[in-house]
Formats: sequence, C-alpha cells, structure tokens
Amino acid sequence: MRFGDIIGQDKIKEHLLKTVKNNKVSHAQLFFGKEGVGKLALAVAYAQYINCENRTETDSCGECPSCKKYEKLVHPDLHFVFPVVKVRPDSISDDHLAEWREIFLKNPYFTYNEWVAHLGNETKQAGIFVHESSNILKKISLSTYESEYKTMIFWLPEKMNLDTANKLLKILEEPPPKTLFILVSEEPESIITTIRSRTQPVKIPRLSDDVLTGYLEKNYSFSDKEKRTIVSFAQGSFSRLNKAIEDTDENKQLFDLFVRFMRTVYTFKIEEVNNITTEISKLNREQIKRFLMLSLRLFRENFMLNIGEEPLAILTEDEYNFSSKFSKFIHHNNIEDLKKEFEKAYEDISRNGQAVVIIYDLAIKVNILFRRKPW
Repeated sequence: MRFGDIIGQDKIKEHLLKTVKNNKVSHAQLFFGKEGVGKLALAVAYAQYINCENRTETDSCGECPSCKKYEKLVHPDLHFVFPVVKVRPDSISDDHLAEWREIFLKNPYFTYNEWVAHLGNETKQAGIFVHESSNILKKISLSTYESEYKTMIFWLPEKMNLDTANKLLKILEEPPPKTLFILVSEEPESIITTIRSRTQPVKIPRLSDDVLTGYLEKNYSFSDKEKRTIVSFAQGSFSRLNKAIEDTDENKQLFDLFVRFMRTVYTFKIEEVNNITTEISKLNREQIKRFLMLSLRLFRENFMLNIGEEPLAILTEDEYNFSSKFSKFIHHNNIEDLKKEFEKAYEDISRNGQAVVIIYDLAIKVNILFRRKPW
C-alpha cells in the first residue's frame, strides 16, 4: 500500500512524510477518525514508506523487496492485531491472517461489520482477547528480520478487553529500539486512558466532498445530481461512498419503503401500520439501520425544501417528486424530534432490540410529530 493508492488525506500524508524525513517517528501513534476515512490504509502505507529501500520524497518505491512484501502484507517485520470472534479460549489474530490479507487487499477501507461478516460470524461480537497479549510480547521481543523497523498495527484497539490492555502498557511505554506501534481507532475515547496517554495522536479527518466527487468523476458516469446525492450520503467516508454506489437498487427499494411508511403512519390505519411495521422488522438489522439512515437524510432534505433552500436539498428525481408535497410536513416544530426518534431507533436496533417493537413505537411517535402545527 503506497500513499498514492489512498484517496485524499494530502495533509496527513505530508505530516507522516515529514516525520520520516526529520527522523521523528514516534514509537507509538494513534491514528483516529471516523469509519471509512483511510486510517488503516494510511498506517500500512506509512510503515511501508518507513521501511522502503528506495523511497522518494513523496512515496515508497513499490518495487524494492521490502515494498513487494508489504504490498502483499507478508513482510516478516509487519504484524497485525485485530478483533476476532472467540471460537476457542486462546483465539488470536494470527489464526485469521489469511482472511485479513484477503479482505484488506480487496478493499483497505473495509468496516468492522464487513470484517465480522468476512469471518462468517455476523451474529457474534469480535474482540481482542487476553491471549493476544502474550503473542504480541513474543513478537516484539524478537529482532527484526529484514527491515530497520518492526511494525505492529492494532486495528480497533477499543475492542481490547481490560486484561489485554493492561498487559501491553509497559511495552508501549518502553518498547525495544526501532519498534513502531500504530493504533488505528474509530472510538479513541473507549481506549483506556493509560494506553492513550502512551501514544501520539494523529487525527484522520473525514474526506472532503471535493475529493469524493473527484473520485466519482474519474471512475463513474453519474449525473451531477446523482453525484451530489452519493457524496451527501457518504458524509466524508469512502466506505459509505462505495456502499451508496453498490446499493443503488437497494436504496430505491428502501426509498419506496420510506414513502409507504410515511403515508401509512400519517393515516394510521391499524391494519396497515401492522403490515408495514412487520415488513420493516423482517429486514435484517443492517437493512433496517440503512432504512433509518435514509429516513434521516430525507428528513433533512425535506426540511431544506420546506424553508425555501431548494439548492441545498440533495435528492434524486424520484425523491424530489415525492418530497415536493411531503416536505410541508417537515418543519421547524418537528424536525429535531423526528431526528431524535430515528436516531434512538437506530441505536436500539444496533443494540439488538426487538425490531417489531422498535418500529411500531417509532410509527406512533412519528404520527404524533406529523400532527404538530408548524407554528
């Protein structure tokens, strides 16, 4: 993985390059930011650049023996720690290196949910367990094989249990010479303070709309309106951008469901409400969450239409045709509460709440909010 392979993040790349040129590579760094902004890709590219035998001013060469091994994630001085599903008491990352390489090489912007699905255990939580710490200490104690630096990349260290984290404190504070730890986190506040305090933070920002639009223009033939819609949905995340592209058909289906849900909730005929609630609750949890996220986006765009800010409303043609009449129901007096109710439903679904109860409760609250006067 070279810096040139990573979309955007020019300022971060410049910062990382400068640490190498000025010989100021901190032994423990925390790359943190939202899902899909390129944190893991940057960590691998940074390690590859540090150990490249013929690096340039702006990137690793991609051709030397070290780079060739980094490109396949098989360099003997590159190590990974990541969440795994506990199938036995001593489950560790090394048990799943083949799957890890496969998913990263296919898409270095993969998400936690995609990783768990790739492991074939979507219904279980993955974590970094206590047996991992012994394996880490063993690897770090060894001399480097080929490179100047031995690099260990921790993906989602917030998934470490407390025992694992406590066993790593000393090695993070006093590592062997030429050892580089890069922690890649989406929830740095969930990492214990004693771990965070031993790392140098590097905030990875969301990708700009211009960068994402440029990517679409280079690789796809979407209309300007379609590009604006996709980029709006992405919210600075390359993962979400790819999801929006892949799920065009599903988005149309979810939009149709949104239209029917809103109309049914407004009239609130009990049998019809039961039917639509049951239909939504039978979707898998990720689909329900995407339905709720689409609803939140459409509320925002309809509010823009309502207050006369049509140029700021990013809608497909079908969405606009529906919203031209629906937007009068989304106003100053209910937009914030609608947003809160759908965000709460999203959280409840994420926590494995009973979908049919959550959606029916949501239907009742939305009906009440629709009845509010705009003044």
